[in-house]
Amino acid sequence: MEKLVKVHVVNNNKEVEVPIGSNLEEVYALSGLEIEHGPISAHVNNKVEGMHYRLYKQKQVEFLDVCSSSGSRAYTRSLFFVLCKAVHDLFTPCKVAIDIPVSNGYFVNLNIGRPITLDVVGVIRRRMQEIIDAALPIHRYETTTEEAIEMFDRLHNRSKVKLLKSTGRLFTTYYDIDGYVDYYYGSLLTNTSQLYLFGLEKYFDGLLLRLPSREHPNELGEMTHQDKMFGIFKEHHQWQDILGLRTIGDLNETIINGHSSELIQISEALQEKKIANIADEIAQRKGVKLVLIAGPSSSGKTTTCKRLSVQLAVNGIRPVGISLDDYFLDRDKTPKDEKGDYDFEHLHALNLPLLNEQLSALFRGEEIELPRYNFQKGMSEWSGKKLQLKGNEVLVVEGIHALNPELTSEIPNDQIFRVYASALTTILLDNHNYIPTTDNRLLRRIIRDYKYRGVSAQETIRRWPSVRAGENRWIFPFQENADAMFNTAMLFELAVIKSQAEPLLEQVPENSKEHAEAYRLLKFLRYIRPIPETQIPPTSLLREFLGGSSFKY
Repeated sequence: MEKLVKVHVVNNNKEVEVPIGSNLEEVYALSGLEIEHGPISAHVNNKVEGMHYRLYKQKQVEFLDVCSSSGSRAYTRSLFFVLCKAVHDLFTPCKVAIDIPVSNGYFVNLNIGRPITLDVVGVIRRRMQEIIDAALPIHRYETTTEEAIEMFDRLHNRSKVKLLKSTGRLFTTYYDIDGYVDYYYGSLLTNTSQLYLFGLEKYFDGLLLRLPSREHPNELGEMTHQDKMFGIFKEHHQWQDILGLRTIGDLNETIINGHSSELIQISEALQEKKIANIADEIAQRKGVKLVLIAGPSSSGKTTTCKRLSVQLAVNGIRPVGISLDDYFLDRDKTPKDEKGDYDFEHLHALNLPLLNEQLSALFRGEEIELPRYNFQKGMSEWSGKKLQLKGNEVLVVEGIHALNPELTSEIPNDQIFRVYASALTTILLDNHNYIPTTDNRLLRRIIRDYKYRGVSAQETIRRWPSVRAGENRWIFPFQENADAMFNTAMLFELAVIKSQAEPLLEQVPENSKEHAEAYRLLKFLRYIRPIPETQIPPTSLLREFLGGSSFKY
């Protein structure tokens, strides 16, 4: 008699029984579900698995579509795979690097021995569509890591060889499409035909791979102009090329060879030089009276503000800080979100008329009395603290709305210098596996929330989608307004925060929804060799999250 496995399908609260060893596609076929643009992957006992996954014991399964974060990642990785195969089919030799998240897509750096023209882009796009239309199966294999290293070595894929050599893992999973093999650190689709929508455009000297919008999955994500952001990524990549450090494999090799201290010193010096350059630019712009610093959650805005203030002082400018939090409206005047809760991240939760009135008065040389917000009463009060700017003083203000023109609508632009700070992860896992910049920030926030706010990793992960939604509304649309962009991420960073993040992620209960994200982050961190926190100087921006900073917060 055939042995059966019982599966609880969370989507419709249905119990199904399948033969032992069945994969998730077979479970879905019996579930009675009809998921548009799915299933892409699934949560199995609150761990993300691909539809290749086979069941040998009783499980709880929740199927995911392309609108979920896990499903979107699986779709994206599968599209990367098809792109790499298409380029490999068309051009020999060739090198593909999935490089920069930009303009609601991914910049792809190609080396095919010729310029990337519109014709070249068209040929690649058509080959990708042919692979998709052919409905080719995406096979998943598991082998010893030693055999995988030998295979990728024969294929001259040095970035994967370096990565696999440095992980210390016994077994490795790889994927195959019609004889073309590749390695990805997350689940993929089971067939190329599931890639129902994509775009491929010429973008600067490479390609822009475009994806379905998670909010409107039948449409491609809107292309946005992010030339300044793109420029920051390219600048950092040029510096990485000089160091010979583009991937986690390179980083692990540097750590193994005992050169981590040198890498930290160079990275910290580069950051300080960039901050000094921004301060120099502010000093050279005569008439600047207000420096605004914005950035998403855990981007290191506060330390950026403090270090920039030091460099301004070096230029003979005395920075004066005020807090936007003191300009909150009385609670009964605060806008509410769609759930009826007070939306304190809304721009109009701030008293914009009072802010602009006081800034204008200060810049005319007048004295003002600063407000103070009483959070217990939910009311704005007068603080009794007076402020009048002297000739060499400049206001320095940080906050999520700092780049929004409406915040300072009554202040002339020539009096304002805007800085955008964000942790832009420029190091790749390998040439075909990018590291999301949001993962870097989430890990920072998990550590900071636990250390300084007593908030568990589970709770931080639970709140993260709401935080990201606020950033998408109030921060990212205005980032190109910046006069200067500052990347707060460092090449060695993940190797340092790994040791503090892992124990916190391991505490997330398996029976919680947040376990899937915690498990994914843990799997990712295991690729990285650790660097002791003791090697980080007290002035490092990372100290804002790790503790031990020489700055007061």
